[in-house]
Amino acid sequence: MGKILVVEDDESTLEFIEPELKHEGFDVVTATDGRMALEVFEKENPDLITLDVMLPELNGIEVLRRIRKTSSVPVILVTARGETLDKVNGLNAGADDYIAKPFMIEELLARINAVLRRTQDSASKESELKNGEIILNTSSMITTVAGNQIDLSKTEYLLLKLYLEKQGEVLSRNDIIDQVWGKDHYIDISVVDVYTSYLRTKIGKFSKKDYFKNVRGVGFIMNVIE
Repeated sequence: MGKILVVEDDESTLEFIEPELKHEGFDVVTATDGRMALEVFEKENPDLITLDVMLPELNGIEVLRRIRKTSSVPVILVTARGETLDKVNGLNAGADDYIAKPFMIEELLARINAVLRRTQDSASKESELKNGEIILNTSSMITTVAGNQIDLSKTEYLLLKLYLEKQGEVLSRNDIIDQVWGKDHYIDISVVDVYTSYLRTKIGKFSKKDYFKNVRGVGFIMNVIE
Protein backbone atom coordinates (compact mmCIF):
# COMPACT_ATOMS: atom_id res chain seq x y z
CA MET A 1 0.00 0.00 0.00
CA GLY A 2 2.95 2.35 0.53
CA LYS A 3 4.47 4.40 3.32
CA ILE A 4 2.79 7.50 4.72
CA LEU A 5 4.44 10.17 6.82
CA VAL A 6 1.90 11.74 9.19
CA VAL A 7 3.08 15.13 10.47
CA GLU A 8 0.87 16.16 13.37
CA ASP A 9 1.68 17.79 16.73
CA ASP A 10 -1.67 17.01 18.36
CA GLU A 11 -1.30 13.68 20.15
CA SER A 12 -5.00 12.81 20.12
CA THR A 13 -5.24 13.41 16.36
CA LEU A 14 -2.13 11.31 15.78
CA GLU A 15 -3.55 8.49 17.90
CA PHE A 16 -6.71 8.70 15.81
CA ILE A 17 -5.02 8.65 12.38
CA GLU A 18 -2.10 6.25 12.80
CA PRO A 19 -3.96 3.01 13.68
CA GLU A 20 -6.59 3.63 10.99
CA LEU A 21 -3.95 3.98 8.29
CA LYS A 22 -2.15 0.88 9.52
CA HIS A 23 -5.45 -0.99 9.49
CA GLU A 24 -5.80 -0.05 5.80
CA GLY A 25 -2.41 -1.62 5.10
CA PHE A 26 -0.19 1.47 5.02
CA ASP A 27 3.23 1.62 6.63
CA VAL A 28 3.06 4.69 8.87
CA VAL A 29 5.84 6.92 10.20
CA THR A 30 5.19 10.07 12.22
CA ALA A 31 6.65 13.44 13.16
CA THR A 32 5.38 15.95 15.70
CA ASP A 33 7.11 19.16 14.62
CA GLY A 34 8.39 20.77 11.43
CA ARG A 35 12.08 20.02 11.87
CA MET A 36 11.38 16.42 12.79
CA ALA A 37 9.18 16.15 9.70
CA LEU A 38 12.10 17.08 7.43
CA GLU A 39 14.40 14.62 9.21
CA VAL A 40 11.92 11.75 8.98
CA PHE A 41 11.17 12.60 5.36
CA GLU A 42 14.86 12.36 4.42
CA LYS A 43 15.31 9.12 6.33
CA GLU A 44 12.11 7.26 5.41
CA ASN A 45 11.38 8.40 1.81
CA PRO A 46 7.57 8.15 2.18
CA ASP A 47 5.13 7.68 -0.70
CA LEU A 48 2.79 10.38 0.66
CA ILE A 49 2.74 12.96 3.45
CA THR A 50 -0.18 14.31 5.46
CA LEU A 51 1.09 17.63 6.76
CA ASP A 52 -0.55 19.77 9.43
CA VAL A 53 -0.13 23.51 8.86
CA MET A 54 0.11 24.51 12.52
CA LEU A 55 3.35 22.94 13.75
CA PRO A 56 6.02 23.93 16.27
CA GLU A 57 9.59 24.68 15.09
CA LEU A 58 8.61 25.12 11.41
CA ASN A 59 5.05 25.53 10.15
CA GLY A 60 3.65 23.15 7.57
CA ILE A 61 3.88 25.63 4.67
CA GLU A 62 7.60 26.12 5.25
CA VAL A 63 8.13 22.36 5.58
CA LEU A 64 6.32 21.89 2.27
CA ARG A 65 8.43 24.56 0.55
CA ARG A 66 11.63 22.85 1.68
CA ILE A 67 10.42 19.42 0.59
CA ARG A 68 9.47 20.76 -2.84
CA LYS A 69 13.07 21.87 -3.44
CA THR A 70 14.09 18.24 -3.80
CA SER A 71 10.96 16.09 -4.11
CA SER A 72 7.57 15.81 -5.80
CA VAL A 73 6.22 13.40 -3.16
CA PRO A 74 2.42 13.81 -2.84
CA VAL A 75 1.42 16.04 0.09
CA ILE A 76 -2.03 16.46 1.62
CA LEU A 77 -2.16 19.60 3.73
CA VAL A 78 -4.20 19.50 6.95
CA THR A 79 -5.70 22.91 7.75
CA ALA A 80 -8.02 24.39 10.32
CA ARG A 81 -11.59 24.68 9.06
CA GLY A 82 -12.22 28.00 7.37
CA GLU A 83 -8.54 28.90 7.00
CA THR A 84 -8.73 29.77 3.31
CA LEU A 85 -5.33 31.51 3.32
CA ASP A 86 -3.63 28.32 4.54
CA LYS A 87 -5.25 26.37 1.71
CA VAL A 88 -4.21 28.93 -0.90
CA ASN A 89 -0.65 29.21 0.43
CA GLY A 90 -0.40 25.43 0.63
CA LEU A 91 -1.54 24.86 -2.93
CA ASN A 92 0.79 27.60 -4.15
CA ALA A 93 3.66 25.93 -2.28
CA GLY A 94 2.98 22.63 -4.03
CA ALA A 95 0.39 20.72 -1.99
CA ASP A 96 -1.53 18.10 -3.97
CA ASP A 97 -4.70 18.36 -1.89
CA TYR A 98 -5.95 19.62 1.46
CA ILE A 99 -8.36 18.53 4.16
CA ALA A 100 -9.83 20.65 6.95
CA LYS A 101 -10.06 19.66 10.62
CA PRO A 102 -12.12 18.09 12.02
CA PHE A 103 -12.48 15.36 9.41
CA MET A 104 -13.82 11.84 9.19
CA ILE A 105 -11.22 9.13 8.68
CA GLU A 106 -13.17 7.96 5.62
CA GLU A 107 -12.63 11.36 3.97
CA LEU A 108 -8.91 11.29 4.72
CA LEU A 109 -8.57 7.76 3.30
CA ALA A 110 -10.50 8.75 0.19
CA ARG A 111 -8.21 11.73 -0.40
CA ILE A 112 -5.07 9.66 0.21
CA ASN A 113 -6.17 6.98 -2.24
CA ALA A 114 -7.21 9.56 -4.86
CA VAL A 115 -3.86 11.38 -4.67
CA LEU A 116 -1.91 8.11 -4.84
CA ARG A 117 -3.94 7.01 -7.89
CA ARG A 118 -3.26 10.32 -9.66
CA THR A 119 0.44 10.04 -8.87
CA GLN A 120 0.65 6.45 -10.10
CA ASP A 121 -1.29 7.26 -13.28
CA SER A 122 1.02 10.20 -13.96
CA ALA A 123 4.12 8.07 -13.42
CA SER A 124 2.73 5.42 -15.74
CA LYS A 125 2.13 7.98 -18.49
CA GLU A 126 5.60 9.43 -18.06
CA SER A 127 7.13 5.96 -18.51
CA GLU A 128 5.49 5.50 -21.91
CA LEU A 129 6.86 6.76 -25.19
CA LYS A 130 4.31 6.74 -28.02
CA ASN A 131 4.14 7.39 -31.72
CA GLY A 132 1.23 6.18 -33.81
CA GLU A 133 0.73 2.49 -33.05
CA ILE A 134 4.05 2.15 -31.21
CA ILE A 135 4.15 2.19 -27.40
CA LEU A 136 7.44 1.70 -25.57
CA ASN A 137 7.28 1.37 -21.78
CA THR A 138 10.60 2.45 -20.29
CA SER A 139 9.80 0.87 -16.91
CA SER A 140 9.03 -2.64 -18.18
CA MET A 141 11.06 -2.29 -21.42
CA ILE A 142 8.08 -3.78 -23.27
CA THR A 143 7.32 -2.51 -26.76
CA THR A 144 4.01 -3.02 -28.55
CA VAL A 145 2.88 -2.18 -32.07
CA ALA A 146 -0.89 -1.99 -32.59
CA GLY A 147 -1.27 -3.96 -29.35
CA ASN A 148 1.20 -6.67 -30.37
CA GLN A 149 4.35 -7.11 -28.31
CA ILE A 150 7.57 -7.21 -30.33
CA ASP A 151 10.88 -8.64 -29.18
CA LEU A 152 13.80 -6.25 -29.41
CA SER A 153 17.48 -6.72 -28.71
CA LYS A 154 19.05 -4.27 -26.26
CA THR A 155 20.50 -2.22 -29.13
CA GLU A 156 17.19 -2.20 -31.02
CA TYR A 157 15.41 -1.10 -27.85
CA LEU A 158 17.85 1.75 -27.22
CA LEU A 159 17.65 2.87 -30.84
CA LEU A 160 13.85 2.86 -30.87
CA LYS A 161 13.78 4.69 -27.53
CA LEU A 162 16.01 7.40 -28.99
CA TYR A 163 13.86 7.73 -32.10
CA LEU A 164 10.71 8.03 -29.96
CA GLU A 165 12.28 10.62 -27.66
CA LYS A 166 13.46 12.65 -30.66
CA GLN A 167 10.56 11.96 -33.05
CA GLY A 168 10.24 14.66 -35.68
CA GLU A 169 13.92 15.60 -35.32
CA VAL A 170 16.68 14.79 -37.80
CA LEU A 171 19.37 12.67 -36.15
CA SER A 172 22.78 12.28 -37.71
CA ARG A 173 24.31 8.82 -37.85
CA ASN A 174 27.18 9.96 -35.65
CA ASP A 175 24.81 11.35 -33.01
CA ILE A 176 22.83 8.11 -33.03
CA ILE A 177 26.01 6.07 -32.56
CA ASP A 178 27.11 8.31 -29.66
CA GLN A 179 23.76 7.97 -27.87
CA VAL A 180 23.02 4.30 -28.55
CA TRP A 181 26.42 2.64 -28.76
CA GLY A 182 28.38 5.22 -26.78
CA LYS A 183 31.04 7.77 -27.63
CA ASP A 184 33.83 5.27 -26.93
CA HIS A 185 32.59 2.88 -29.65
CA TYR A 186 34.24 3.34 -33.03
CA ILE A 187 32.00 1.54 -35.49
CA ASP A 188 31.02 2.04 -39.09
CA ILE A 189 28.15 4.54 -39.46
CA SER A 190 26.35 2.03 -41.71
CA VAL A 191 25.41 0.09 -38.58
CA VAL A 192 22.71 2.73 -37.98
CA ASP A 193 21.11 1.84 -41.31
CA VAL A 194 21.26 -1.86 -40.49
CA TYR A 195 19.56 -1.53 -37.09
CA THR A 196 17.00 0.95 -38.36
CA SER A 197 16.16 -1.64 -41.01
CA TYR A 198 15.71 -4.25 -38.27
CA LEU A 199 13.24 -1.93 -36.53
CA ARG A 200 11.37 -1.29 -39.78
CA THR A 201 10.96 -5.03 -40.32
CA LYS A 202 9.75 -5.80 -36.80
CA ILE A 203 7.37 -2.84 -36.66
CA GLY A 204 6.20 -3.52 -40.21
CA LYS A 205 4.83 -6.91 -39.21
CA PHE A 206 2.00 -5.16 -37.38
CA SER A 207 1.81 -1.69 -38.91
CA LYS A 208 1.73 -0.35 -42.45
CA LYS A 209 2.70 3.16 -41.35
CA ASP A 210 6.03 4.61 -42.50
CA TYR A 211 7.87 5.58 -39.30
CA PHE A 212 11.43 6.13 -40.52
CA LYS A 213 12.75 8.45 -43.20
CA ASN A 214 16.31 8.43 -44.50
CA VAL A 215 17.67 11.98 -44.73
CA ARG A 216 20.25 11.70 -47.48
CA GLY A 217 23.78 12.50 -46.38
CA VAL A 218 22.73 13.10 -42.77
CA GLY A 219 20.88 10.31 -41.00
CA PHE A 220 17.30 9.50 -40.06
CA ILE A 221 14.13 11.10 -38.78
CA MET A 222 11.22 9.35 -37.10
CA ASN A 223 8.04 10.63 -38.67
CA VAL A 224 5.39 11.76 -36.19
CA ILE A 225 2.35 9.57 -36.79
CA GLU A 226 -1.09 10.59 -35.54
